[in-house]
Amino acid sequence: MKSDTIAAVATAMSPSGIGIIRLSGDESLDIIDKIYRSKLNKKKISQCDSHTIHYGYIYDGEEMIDEVMVLLMKAPNTYTKEDTIEIDCHGGVFVMKRILETVIKYGARPAEPGEFTKRAFLNGRIDLTQAESVIDVINSKNAFALKSSLSQLKGSVLTDVKKIRGNILHEIAFIETALDDPEHISLDGYNEKLLSVVNNERKEIQKLLDSSDNGRILKEGINTVILGKPNAGKSSLLNVLVGEERAIVTDIAGTTRDVLEEQINLHGISLNIMDTAGIRNTEDVVEKIGVSKAKEYANKADFIIYVIDSSTALDDSDFEIMEILKDKKAVVLLNKSDLDVVTTKVEVEKHLDKTIIAISAKENTGITELEDKIKEMFFHGEVSFNDEVYITNIRQKNSLQDALLSLNLVVQSIEDDMPEDFYSIDLMSAYESLGKMIGESVEDDLVNEIFSKFCMGK
Repeated sequence: MKSDTIAAVATAMSPSGIGIIRLSGDESLDIIDKIYRSKLNKKKISQCDSHTIHYGYIYDGEEMIDEVMVLLMKAPNTYTKEDTIEIDCHGGVFVMKRILETVIKYGARPAEPGEFTKRAFLNGRIDLTQAESVIDVINSKNAFALKSSLSQLKGSVLTDVKKIRGNILHEIAFIETALDDPEHISLDGYNEKLLSVVNNERKEIQKLLDSSDNGRILKEGINTVILGKPNAGKSSLLNVLVGEERAIVTDIAGTTRDVLEEQINLHGISLNIMDTAGIRNTEDVVEKIGVSKAKEYANKADFIIYVIDSSTALDDSDFEIMEILKDKKAVVLLNKSDLDVVTTKVEVEKHLDKTIIAISAKENTGITELEDKIKEMFFHGEVSFNDEVYITNIRQKNSLQDALLSLNLVVQSIEDDMPEDFYSIDLMSAYESLGKMIGESVEDDLVNEIFSKFCMGK
């Protein structure tokens, strides 16, 4: 079936050294033959070997638009598995638009967001998890997120899910065959064998699900909230971690009224840090809203940094914060260690079982110890990426949860000694849920929604 030819600017629409206009579809070679003239020979690009680069000019009729390099890639060995052309031109916004207009004039149509990757998926070159990893690569915020996305792009999730689906499908086929031909295939004692298989696949799915929290952290960063009483040094700490004066610091308690958000990269780990209003009882209406927000963000945080002014005594506000911290990943910082110490590590330990570090945001001491502790808490002391598969996508996580639920029903049916038909129904449901995850069984609306989030030239 003939496909229409799409075109888009594949680089940012801003002045740069180079711009790329990409074409994909059955008319790509005809279009480039009409608008390209070689600097070196008269040969048409369509007659050249695939995966070659050509130097010349783009013309609209007799008007020369730009001096270019053209990359020729013939189907099926391309990103979309279609004939593909990339025009490398000078990176001016006007010249990129002018070449795109010329390409469209001679037979292409503007690509929709993500349509190149969508075609790669629809043409069977990549599965849906790989397609989603493309946008994750583009949006990577740190080295670990990039490596995780590249791992998915290579098909790490697809490999694991296909293996689980294959094992489930084998059992479905066996049950259906046995039910159709009971004279030759017996199901005696099969329950025990099926239970072993299903339990193994449940473990594999659970392993993928267990990776989702780490996957989210790798992809999005650690949502970190700085808590403490007014004037404890929270904003000073934020400025030290960010490396510049982002928060207003004064000796006046209650200076921070709202939540100030910053993102920092800590040796390859992204921390989404929120400096919050100091927690205390106050009659100030605006400050009271800030305190309420601080508590709300703390309850949702992955990690809390609790800053105590060690030059003052603990009070009811501190004990209120400690209650919030009890079931959270947290570190306690005894700030202002350069002053006379009133609240000691021993005193805090009486009320809270968390790591306690003495720091001075003013003198920039103790910060390295804090950074090392964060690495230890979230990456077991080693900030490195291994070959483990991480689930970083909520859609994929939901599909895995649906599959696990179906397998749990199979186990329940076995324990209740239900007829084999029940096993087959729930096994098929698990198989289809995993199929939705990798795109082998997915509705058009979902596909369109996924690719609508991509940039135009991808």
